Amino acid sequence: MFELPEVVTLATQITSTLAGKVIRSGSLGNAPHKFVWYNRSHDQFEMLTKGRTIGEAYAKAKWLFIPLEPGYVLLLGECGGKVLYHSPGSKVPRRFHLHVVFEDDSFFTVTTQMWGATEPGFTFEYFDGLLRSLGLEGKRSAKGLLTQDQVIPGLGNAIAQDILFRARLHPRYPTAGLTPDKTRVLYDAIVDTVVEVMEKGGRYDEYDLHDNRGGYVRIMDKNAVGRPCPECGTAIEKIQYLGGACYLCPACQRMN
Repeated sequence: MFELPEVVTLATQITSTLAGKVIRSGSLGNAPHKFVWYNRSHDQFEMLTKGRTIGEAYAKAKWLFIPLEPGYVLLLGECGGKVLYHSPGSKVPRRFHLHVVFEDDSFFTVTTQMWGATEPGFTFEYFDGLLRSLGLEGKRSAKGLLTQDQVIPGLGNAIAQDILFRARLHPRYPTAGLTPDKTRVLYDAIVDTVVEVMEKGGRYDEYDLHDNRGGYVRIMDKNAVGRPCPECGTAIEKIQYLGGACYLCPACQRMN
């Protein structure tokens, strides 16, 4: 699934590549997908997109906003797959869930393969206050903070693995036990990880607007299991927790 860094990358590329293009025609998917939902019929989408101009795209958390000027916004969110630009003469993908053709014969497609946080206001003071408020709700773990209930929108299980490693926190570590120093370390790990992934154009297993893989190779993923920790040399382990896999160094990411 796209997380904040990939959505920011796509928004930047859409603005530089598509902004100002006029839509000749727009159509919704030609293949059903149980996790793709539309809020317009095929006929309505075709009618409201024709003649619209692509504006400057922007990202919020896991949501991609593409203005269709005047008057509308194409919203893509909570999805994974491919969001691609195709130059004139390119072959249309066999299956797609969105197809927009421009007057210069180039086109834009979205193909969902799965199911369909850090903004300027995400300061340390905001994060510290968030943790204090969550402390009133009962127990929550470090992984739960990053991946559940959209507490920090834009983060997911994949990027959470590297954040927790950088912060030296076990996925089950209780947020109630975070000292001021550990809170600062966790905040810095969130920001530093998200910024690095964005600077490298997303994660290596996701694709950008031009069908290029991202340049960020995760530290903690399935490929790391059994390999030595890059910090201490201890073998990386895999555990199941909160409905998904977690990858960690048992020496660096302790519960105490």
